[in-house]
Amino acid sequence: MDQIAITRTVTVAAGPFAAGHLGELTRLLPFEMIDEVLTATRRTQQRIRLLPARVVVYLLIAGCLFADLGYRQVWSKLIGGLHPLPVPEPSGSALRQARQRLGPAPMRALFELLRGPAATSAATVWWRGLMPVVIDGTVLTVADSPANLRRYGKQRGNNGGSGYPTLRLSALLACGTRSVLDAVFDPLSTGEIAQAEHLARSLRSGMLLLGDRNYASADLITRIAATGADLLIRCKSSRKLPVLCRYPDGSWLSAVSGLRVRVVDARISITTSGGSHTGDYRLITTLLDVRRHPAGDLARLYHQRWEIETAYLELKSSILGGRVLRARTPDGIDQELHALLITYQVLRTAMADATDSRPGLDPDRASFTTALNAARDQITLAAGVIADTVIDLVGAIGERVLANLLPDRRIRTKTRMIKRSNSKYQARGPNIDRRTYKATTNIDVITNEP
Repeated sequence: MDQIAITRTVTVAAGPFAAGHLGELTRLLPFEMIDEVLTATRRTQQRIRLLPARVVVYLLIAGCLFADLGYRQVWSKLIGGLHPLPVPEPSGSALRQARQRLGPAPMRALFELLRGPAATSAATVWWRGLMPVVIDGTVLTVADSPANLRRYGKQRGNNGGSGYPTLRLSALLACGTRSVLDAVFDPLSTGEIAQAEHLARSLRSGMLLLGDRNYASADLITRIAATGADLLIRCKSSRKLPVLCRYPDGSWLSAVSGLRVRVVDARISITTSGGSHTGDYRLITTLLDVRRHPAGDLARLYHQRWEIETAYLELKSSILGGRVLRARTPDGIDQELHALLITYQVLRTAMADATDSRPGLDPDRASFTTALNAARDQITLAAGVIADTVIDLVGAIGERVLANLLPDRRIRTKTRMIKRSNSKYQARGPNIDRRTYKATTNIDVITNEP
């Protein structure tokens, strides 16, 4: 029988630093970047231990990629492709103490360095020369420990409320690539409006912010407008707004706390073989040029607000698998949640690099689950830890993404529903219809006097 021997060369850092890698993702989080962050936050070790600070940073991010495993098992994944190098096998206690020594500051600083829109030439990232971005909040559960309970309470409700402490996470995302521009998290006592005021620091001229009715407060609208960014926010259809003048496209000029805005009343109908769904929307925007930004086009664009719901699904279901955050102290939660955001961001960057290699390919076609599983495989193989002189921006992860492109995005026909794959109970109603339908959308701008 003929036999073929396959040999593989892996180049890693020397000595106790060898286990500090993320496989192919290391090219997006190189050693030099991590070392600079550790120096800036004064967390570089005074003496070389078995678990240097740089290795612990990579361990935390790998822990998010393998959220179903304990940290000792995650360590086994990091060293699995390094045989026969003499790498240490620390105890669970040693790994815990190393995470505590590191603290949350380096992960927070690393996220600040990485957040922002992904570099891409895809035309779908832009709309009439503006970058659509979206803001929204969600709730995450954390480990039920006395320290976490003192910081993050449990949700109140029927049957005793939630079983775990919860926190509120709000994020600002670029709609085209779903990369994170900014994020903030607090106890549930801090509302989404307060978090949105903090996230406004990352808004710039040339951005168009999409938001739901929760963000239609007058103070927040004026705060957003002061950043130079434009906005397209839904408000209650019953909200009384003065009619200053009418535009030919059916929209009308109004004012909110002295700020001139344009109001679009639209009736959106989506028809499929399974029936039709109709809803009335009132949108407020600072885009006053009716020729460049017609009312019907604005109503169609607002649909991109749902991009953030997909991103939260990827965070909470694809990465975490519906699990609670594992850290048992507020500092640990700070550390772990920033590691989770970093993990999401580097995966999104790898996906954008892949789709950008094919001109005209919409980033929406990239599968997050495919990228996540490919990244896990590359860690286990310790592949591409130290990049060659010529760096392939696509790489094995990108090749896997391009080989498993998703079909064009289907149209959302229903509002958000609570769906937890690990629950034996129905989320809402007797059945959840997950079938894909061919849909026709009809948008009518309502011109009746408000």
